[in-house]
Amino acid sequence: MMAPMRTILVVDDEAEIVRIVRDYLERAGFTVVTAASGDEALRVAHQQRPDLVVLDLGLPVIDGLDVARALRRDGEVPIIMLTARADESDRVAGLELGADDYISKPFSARELVARVRAVLRRSDAVRSADAAVSAGSLVLDPERMQTSVDGRRVELTATEFALLLRMARQPGRVFTRAQLLEAVHGVAVDSYERAIDAHIKNIRRKLEIDPRAPRIIQTVFGVGYRVAEPSG
Repeated sequence: MMAPMRTILVVDDEAEIVRIVRDYLERAGFTVVTAASGDEALRVAHQQRPDLVVLDLGLPVIDGLDVARALRRDGEVPIIMLTARADESDRVAGLELGADDYISKPFSARELVARVRAVLRRSDAVRSADAAVSAGSLVLDPERMQTSVDGRRVELTATEFALLLRMARQPGRVFTRAQLLEAVHGVAVDSYERAIDAHIKNIRRKLEIDPRAPRIIQTVFGVGYRVAEPSG
């Protein structure tokens, strides 16, 4: 039995970019739906329930960051941001809103297809992983992609879940940013290491009682991050 085709929503107000991205994604075996503005993107996402959203930051009517924020309120669909903005803070802001990856314009359409496949594989792998993992009050159920801390349910994106799962499997082990990049991207890319900080900040905001004084995800200055070993 053939697996159902994945639907990708491509959101960009530049018609030529949409055309090129659509062509490459369709040749790669995806179903593609499109939107040219932020309000249209939210409408199409609600109607079509895509498996992944390729989202431009510079959109008319509703900005891409606001679209990402609305998509995150509505669910955990993977998001890859497209940005022509030179300011890294815009990309970090998008990642902190829960985007899974970003790619800067101008970009290679083949690279974008590879990123789409990688993010979808990551999401599938998280869901098909083995038994639940616990580290003190933190519990992760890969099959259901559910997270709880002190019995409280926490909603994480697929990327956030994959990062936390990687660390929670070995509490106390320090992971460098490059090692965590390998967990979510499959390859260490120096220019993306700050993205790990953005994801960690977002996970802490959801998990920790006081994100400024984290007790679950600890920073090892100059090295990276770890999930705290259970006490006692």
